[in-house]
Amino acid sequence: MSEKEKMLQGLWYDANYDADLLEIRREADDLCFELNHSRPSDVEGQREIIKKILHMEELPDELHLLTPFYVDYGNMEIGNHVHIGKNCFFMDCAKITLGSHIFIGPDCGFYTAVHPLTYKERNQGLEKALPITIGDNCWFGAKCIVLPGITIGSGCVIGAGSVVTKDVPDNCVVAGNPARVLRTIDNEEKL
Repeated sequence: MSEKEKMLQGLWYDANYDADLLEIRREADDLCFELNHSRPSDVEGQREIIKKILHMEELPDELHLLTPFYVDYGNMEIGNHVHIGKNCFFMDCAKITLGSHIFIGPDCGFYTAVHPLTYKERNQGLEKALPITIGDNCWFGAKCIVLPGITIGSGCVIGAGSVVTKDVPDNCVVAGNPARVLRTIDNEEKL
């Protein structure tokens, strides 16, 4: 089994020294570099680069992705009407799934990699990757961090600066480090 196959199956794999994975990350880095150094007014050029980064033939409707933008592999699934703010990083060793109508503020990070606690295994370059899944209609304030293996339900608001360490049920406001549920949201409420 290749290191990439192990990675995609959530097994321990060689993340640091496997030549194939290093090459895939270099390609993603080059594409992110190209995107991040393109003119914001070159909307069509940027769309073509984003398609390459995310391995998509067509982009979702109303994807607004502001630069700079970073991924490890482009291992993402993105719904329609998604806004990704400036300087976001998606450590997408495992798949990161974003539902539809998602708003992600600037400087957010989504991290799927888990490293061994023992330094001898860490020094061998071992890690495993756990997927992140975000439901529809979620809003992330600036500088949020989502850790490996997390599922965030639909209709959630994640407060700025939060570190999400546990799954979040539908329709919750969470904030803090570690993030905790502050209240539920009644979507029938009016402003």
